[in-house]
Amino acid sequence: MKKPGFKKLLLFTLLCIVGICLLSIVLSGINNVGLPTASQTLDRLSEDQKVYMEEALHLRQQLGGQLWLGWGEADIPLIVYNEAYAFLVGYSNPPDGWVKVPVGETRGATWQPVPGDTFMGETYYRQPLPDPDIVPEAFTVLVGERWVASLPTREFMEIGFYRDFPDSLPSFLRSVIPYRLVYRLVMGSAETYIGGLNHEASHAFQGMTNPARLAQAEQIMRVEQSYPFEEATFEASWKEEMRLLLAALDAKTDAEALDLARQFWQHREARRQEFNFSLSLAEYERQREWLEGLAKYSELALGRLAGSTSSYTPVPAIQAISDFASYQRQETLWQQQMTEATRSALRSGETRFYYSGLVQAALLDRLSSDWKPRILTTDLAPEDFLRELTPVQP
Repeated sequence: MKKPGFKKLLLFTLLCIVGICLLSIVLSGINNVGLPTASQTLDRLSEDQKVYMEEALHLRQQLGGQLWLGWGEADIPLIVYNEAYAFLVGYSNPPDGWVKVPVGETRGATWQPVPGDTFMGETYYRQPLPDPDIVPEAFTVLVGERWVASLPTREFMEIGFYRDFPDSLPSFLRSVIPYRLVYRLVMGSAETYIGGLNHEASHAFQGMTNPARLAQAEQIMRVEQSYPFEEATFEASWKEEMRLLLAALDAKTDAEALDLARQFWQHREARRQEFNFSLSLAEYERQREWLEGLAKYSELALGRLAGSTSSYTPVPAIQAISDFASYQRQETLWQQQMTEATRSALRSGETRFYYSGLVQAALLDRLSSDWKPRILTTDLAPEDFLRELTPVQP
């Protein structure tokens, strides 16, 4: 028998839940007021953007050589762009435009010195972007004969997120989602953006070191539409590969790690046979793990190294950036991104190769001391090194 007052308690609980929901909607609406729709500084680099770029260059130059021989010393200019202009730093008197790789298509116009402004005491350059579909993109391009890293400004990336992310949501959620909070969760902190700049600098270094390989890794995208991203049994098989890789990475002994690495590539070969993979589809996995997986590794490992190197000092101006934490959160981010390898199997598109390549690179760091020079200068993929380390005895 129900106690007296039970209905009142139930009604009060429901009213509280409704009140909390309504309050959340109101607070989300308030939070979304004034979301930026255009860059505040269009025709020159903002002071914050200069700081991000200076720190990215400083970080790579100080610690990049500990990850890849020659990366720290490599002369890699930077392009960043917003909705109106592209800006080029670290390149004196550049030739016109930029070249999209690997298609070799020349784009853009003349680079003009930015009047009345400098970057790190040097002249930097800009050119207008009259067509929103013709931009340097987030990758690497050639300016003249030099490989240049390219990325949108942090401010423009945030604007693009607020513009495009609501389209991925059901209509009834679009007005109640706190977009600023979601942006921070998805796009990360100042360190994440700095890592993005060095991700693209990693691609530039790949191009400098092995331009033919970079071209192959881009051209193989022609088979992407044939890849069975969303087939359920295929996803399950891919997740098992990632489980084996992560277990190998966390293994207590190197012998156990080697055994799990062997299980990984044997499972991968069996999966390719089960799904009747063509040579081109297998090559698609290998090439994209080399291109994007190694760049993801470079981005995260460099930030992690900064957080664990007591002698590393960021540029002084970066301390004024409110969400910069001197790389102290990078170890946590590294661990989170490792486990993301399993969840990436549920996504359509090539994101999974960023993570599978990342975990293989981390595992190779544990098991091998000589994989890095050869992986940049040969046609070998991360999985090939794991096969070398774990041969099957006849």
